[in-house]
Amino acid sequence: MPEAACQQGPKVCERSLTWIKPSFLWMMYRCGWAAKAGQETVLAVEIGREGFEWALRHACLSSYQPGVHPDRATWQREVKRSPTRVQWDPERDLRLQPLPYRSLQLGLAGEAARRYADEWTVTIRDVTPLAHEIHGLVRDGDLDAARRLLPREQPYPAAEELLSNLRP
Repeated sequence: MPEAACQQGPKVCERSLTWIKPSFLWMMYRCGWAAKAGQETVLAVEIGREGFEWALRHACLSSYQPGVHPDRATWQREVKRSPTRVQWDPERDLRLQPLPYRSLQLGLAGEAARRYADEWTVTIRDVTPLAHEIHGLVRDGDLDAARRLLPREQPYPAAEELLSNLRP
């Protein structure tokens, strides 16, 4: 799993989801460069490939999509039995404006959340200072310097195969 995988909130229970957001800039959009109330800390959580792929193989879409699901009832049954949810949100640029393509957000519940916390996590790093540094460069208009500090992100090698049934 890329080192830019970020997780918001420590909740791990049956009814709530813990979200993995593999896009650094989408996470910065979500937490307002680590300045939104209750979101002042950004953690980079590295997880193993085996765990990430398990989560993708056991995922369903987080919302009903005509054309992907035969009907809403079928989707609702999938959601009840699936420990992970996938949703696609617009990727963001350095100014946190939406880009014309989407990034994966992966919600974990139940067994998936337990595995994430107990088995899949390899390292956890506080990247809040990095978020503040990049944000400062963006505010100063030095986008090239900000871009050089961004964590390296690339398409996941097995994404097409693992997500082929989860594209809206």
